[in-house]
Amino acid sequence: MPPSKPASQAPVPVLRQAAELAKRIALDWSYFYVLAIPLLLFEALLTAAIILKIPYTEIDWIAYIQEVGGFLGGEYDYYKLAGDTGPLVYPAGFVYVYSLLFKATSSGEDIQTAQHIFAILYLVSVILVLMIYRESRVVPPFAAVFLVLSRRLHSIYVLRLFNDPVAMIPLYLCVLALLRGRWMLSAVLFSLGVSVKMNVLLFAPGFALIIYQAVGLANSVLLATMAIAIQAALAIPFLLHEPQHYLARAFEFSRVFMYKWTVNWKIVDEDTFLRKDWAALLLGLHLVLLVLFGITNWTRSYGGIFNVIAKGLRHTDAKAVLTSDHIIFVMFTSNFIGIVFARSLHYQFYSWYYFTLPYLLWRGRIPTVVRIVTLGAIEYCWNVYPATKLSSSILLAAHALLLASLLAVRSSDGEFAPATHSKRD
Repeated sequence: MPPSKPASQAPVPVLRQAAELAKRIALDWSYFYVLAIPLLLFEALLTAAIILKIPYTEIDWIAYIQEVGGFLGGEYDYYKLAGDTGPLVYPAGFVYVYSLLFKATSSGEDIQTAQHIFAILYLVSVILVLMIYRESRVVPPFAAVFLVLSRRLHSIYVLRLFNDPVAMIPLYLCVLALLRGRWMLSAVLFSLGVSVKMNVLLFAPGFALIIYQAVGLANSVLLATMAIAIQAALAIPFLLHEPQHYLARAFEFSRVFMYKWTVNWKIVDEDTFLRKDWAALLLGLHLVLLVLFGITNWTRSYGGIFNVIAKGLRHTDAKAVLTSDHIIFVMFTSNFIGIVFARSLHYQFYSWYYFTLPYLLWRGRIPTVVRIVTLGAIEYCWNVYPATKLSSSILLAAHALLLASLLAVRSSDGEFAPATHSKRD
C-alpha cells in the first residue's frame, strides 16, 4: 500500500482556491478583464430588460426633437428654436447630436430605437469609466462593481433619453486622453463635451490645473484658444445669423431653475431658492472650496501651489510628470465640488457625477461600511420624487461627509503606486 501524502502536500480545497481567486479579482487590477467582462454582460442584459419591461417616460425627448427640427428646417436664430418645455438652451454640439438622433429615429417617433442607442451610450460610458478606474491603481477594483448598481442612472439613460449622458462621453474620453498624455486631444474632447451641455465646465478648474502642470502657461493659453475656436466653429451657422441670440441662449449662466424640480435644495423655501444672494452664496462657497483644494490636495504633492505656478511660468520643453491618480483625483473632485454647491440639481444631473462616486468614496479616508452607506444614501435621495426636505438634507449630509473625507487626502496617497505619464503633445 503506497504511503499517504504528507498533509502539507494535500490538494488545496476548491473553496480556498475560489476564495483566493475572488480576493485577487477584488484587489488586483491585473485581473481587470475578469471583473469587467461579467459587469458589462450584466449591464447589457439588465439594460435590455429595462427597455423591454419598464415603460418609457416622456420628459424632454419631444422638446429636443422639436428644437432640432427647427434647425433642420432651416432656422438658425436661437431665439426661434424651441420645444414644448421652452427655448433651446444648449450649445451647437447638442443640435448636431440630436439632429442625428432625429434622423435615426424617424423624426423622433421611433422611441425604441432611441432607447437602444442610449443603451449603447450607457455601455460605452461604463467601459470608459472602467478604463479610467483601472488607471488609478489606488482605488480597489471591487469598488467598480458599484458603477452598475444605480436605479436612477439606468432611468436617465434608457427611460428618459436626456442629453446629459451624451455630454459626459467626450468628458470621459478627455480624462483618458489626459491619462495618456494627449494634452491637445484632451482639449478637443473637453470642448466637444461643453458643446453638448455646459455642465462639463464643472471639470474646468481641475482640467486647467492639469494642463498648466503638464505644458506650462504659454501652451495652456494655446490649448484654451483652440478649445474656444472649436466652440466658435461648431456655432458658425448660428453666429453668422444672430450671434447675440446664440450666445445669450447657449451659454446662459444666469438661468434660474424651477424650485419644484430641485433635488438638493428643498431644505430652503422657494423664496430663498430664487434669491440672487442665495445664488451668490453658493457660488462663493464653490470658489472657496476650489481654492482650498487648489492650495492643498491638488498641489501638495508637487511642492505646493506657488511651486506649481512657478514651474508653469518657466516651463520649456522639459517633461512634466503627473501621476494617473493625480489626474483622476483632480478632475473628479473639481466636478464634485461644483455638484455640492450647484444652485439646483435636477434628476438627470445625477449622470454628471454618479460614475465618479465609487472612486471618490474609496479615495476618502472613511471606513468601507460608511462608504457603502453613503453611496446608498445618495442613491436613495436621487430616487425620491418629488424631493423633500428630508431627502435634500440627507443628500447634503452625504455630500458634506464625502467632501470632508476628500479634504483629508492628496493625489499621492494610496495603497498602490500609480503609473506616471510624461508630456507627449
